[in-house]
Amino acid sequence: MKVLFITNVPSPYRVEFFNELGKYLNLTVIFEKSTSDERDSSWNNYAFENFEGIVLKGIKINSDTAICLGIINFLKRHKFDYIICSNFTSPTGMLAIQYMRKHSINYYLECDGGFAKNGEGVKEGIKLYFITGANGYFSTGVACDEYFIAYGADAEKIIRYPFTSVREEEIDINIPEKGRKDELREKLGMKEEKIVLAVGQFIPRKGFDILLKAVSNLPEEVGVYFVGGEPTEEYLLLQNENQLNNVHFVGYKSKNILNEYYYASDIFVLPTREDIWGLVIEEAMAHGLPIISTSRCAAALELVKNDVNGYVVPVEDVDAISEKIIEVLTNSEKQKAFGKNSLNIMRNYTIEAMVQKHLEILWNM
Repeated sequence: MKVLFITNVPSPYRVEFFNELGKYLNLTVIFEKSTSDERDSSWNNYAFENFEGIVLKGIKINSDTAICLGIINFLKRHKFDYIICSNFTSPTGMLAIQYMRKHSINYYLECDGGFAKNGEGVKEGIKLYFITGANGYFSTGVACDEYFIAYGADAEKIIRYPFTSVREEEIDINIPEKGRKDELREKLGMKEEKIVLAVGQFIPRKGFDILLKAVSNLPEEVGVYFVGGEPTEEYLLLQNENQLNNVHFVGYKSKNILNEYYYASDIFVLPTREDIWGLVIEEAMAHGLPIISTSRCAAALELVKNDVNGYVVPVEDVDAISEKIIEVLTNSEKQKAFGKNSLNIMRNYTIEAMVQKHLEILWNM
């Protein structure tokens, strides 16, 4: 079976997926850029091992999209059993869709996630035009279903798949015992009794300012650790104005060190204003952590079950975030049960499961 994916950039987790999928079929992947300008250098460390990866030449549009006229010549010269396009909102993806429509070539759209806007304006009209009419839609869950349907997808043509960056071997069977946590905390310089972890970029969309405000409601023996980029002046000002001595900005960490932060923590919080998915939710769950996130995080809507492995709270609700953190951290049995439930949920959300679901879908189309 010959399969073509058309996408934007070779992100590490997508390359892992393509390398695994390429073990089972003849896979070609077209990229419109070699990397995203917004990501660190680790995104450049990839290898196309089990598939043919082609980076087109084009004109840069923004951090992770370009207009690559070469996509037309490529589609003219090559035939595939299935074509899946995930960059359908970029000029290159739009060119590909228009060409495939004109030449009656079947194609499918795949999306990590999304939240539909109000449908008004030129951009919304363009999105409606290019999403409508595909032969099928690969969706990550309820939010993604609603996104596709809002822009013209036939609900009966939507197919679910588990989207993740986690491999089976990365899901731990057991939550680390207190002794192991204490060792890691000493190594990482964590002095507080309980640890809250947040991971991501210091951009407004991630909502870290909301978590900083929530920290004012937490006891001082609860440490809050932000792993990611460098905090801007706004976040440092919030920390200083509110005398948040239990807040720590630790900067970017390699994957191995980040894993230690996950293991050393008691709960994971992503207070996002909007994440079309939220891979860090899955990473934290794979390390056996309870989760608190918001109703604008697609991964949370799909994977976090209230009072089972965490809580989904309204966006920008400072009090709800602090209340749920305290509720979990003051109940050791609940904290442990939530962590185990996170691990159990993640067993169905691995790269291997993602590959098997794609194979199942493709073989049965």
